[in-house]
Amino acid sequence: MTGGVFLVVEGPNSVGKTTTTSLLARRLRAYGRAVHVTSEPSRSQLGRLIRASESTLSGRALALAVAADRYHHVDTEILPALEAGHVVISDRYVHSSLVLQRLDGLPLEEIWQYNAHVPPASLSFYLHHAPQTLRQRLGERPQLSRLERDGSPERELALYEEAFDFLRRRGWRQERIDCRGLDPDGVVAMLLHHVDRLTTA
Repeated sequence: MTGGVFLVVEGPNSVGKTTTTSLLARRLRAYGRAVHVTSEPSRSQLGRLIRASESTLSGRALALAVAADRYHHVDTEILPALEAGHVVISDRYVHSSLVLQRLDGLPLEEIWQYNAHVPPASLSFYLHHAPQTLRQRLGERPQLSRLERDGSPERELALYEEAFDFLRRRGWRQERIDCRGLDPDGVVAMLLHHVDRLTTA
């Protein structure tokens, strides 16, 4: 990963990952950085198939498909952008699998086995918010995915905390961001503070 910086934005459904990713990229570009924004499932043929099949693909089959897409994503998109010196920002990565596939009934250690060989991010951000706020935002969506319907904000937050601790014990560099009381600009300001510390260390 020489040359680039790999950032990941994680958190429960409706916490604001996509908005945060977009705004963070805009701020970094304003500072003159070359930024590559991506997401998971990826935009590859496999990633698009996973998105289209989320309502019917579940359990181990979904976990394996997501892991396969992740390895392909790393090899064909993330690593080339890093080698070109870009800041890569991914909306979702390994944390999401350690949460969403558990909602599908798989144990954490099994999910980790499928993902243990992908490179860790330079820095992962876990966005945390009050469950009542997440529930309100989900209620405003015209349609929910299967996993959004099957889970709950409280359950996702608890599983993200477990995933955060699990990856911390494996040496992954992470920051927990409390989004309560912050607008998107405030959240991104906190992220930029940590990115500055990372890139100047």
